[in-house]
Amino acid sequence: MSRELIQTIFTRRSIRKYTADPVGEEDVKALLEAAMSAPSAGNSQPWRFVVVTDRQTLYALAEVHAYGKMLFEAPVCIAVCGDPSLSRHHWVQDCSAATENLLLAVAALGLGAVWLGVHPEADRAAAIRKVLRIPENIVPLNLISIGHPAEEKEPRTQYAEARVHRERW
Repeated sequence: MSRELIQTIFTRRSIRKYTADPVGEEDVKALLEAAMSAPSAGNSQPWRFVVVTDRQTLYALAEVHAYGKMLFEAPVCIAVCGDPSLSRHHWVQDCSAATENLLLAVAALGLGAVWLGVHPEADRAAAIRKVLRIPENIVPLNLISIGHPAEEKEPRTQYAEARVHRERW
């Protein structure tokens, strides 16, 4: 594993403040490509993505998500959704792997993002589904608020030796 990749992992932090600069379409596509490069059970790829750049829709999402107020200023939001019919038992893990790939790609591109949980909160999922017109058979897992960072956080590791067990508990 390259040290550069490890540094990108440490650099990935939750960024909630953004500049007014737009995120380019090339960067959005790169983020989606990274997300879709995640592993999935049986290569089922149950993920679906809704890319939101429309200011009114971003405001609507900020209004309905209790912790999504940064969407009032974020230039992009990507809703990561799952299709349980493609991976009944593992869609959450698969879409979470896609989300982490997306977040690491955000850090690698010098952008900022924060993961806003949706599933399994039924009321939150229903509100997001309504705003984004997500079909009933698709489950919104999370929203990822993305932009050029207007705040800076130091890279960090949260390694805790006390949480590590070797060979047995």
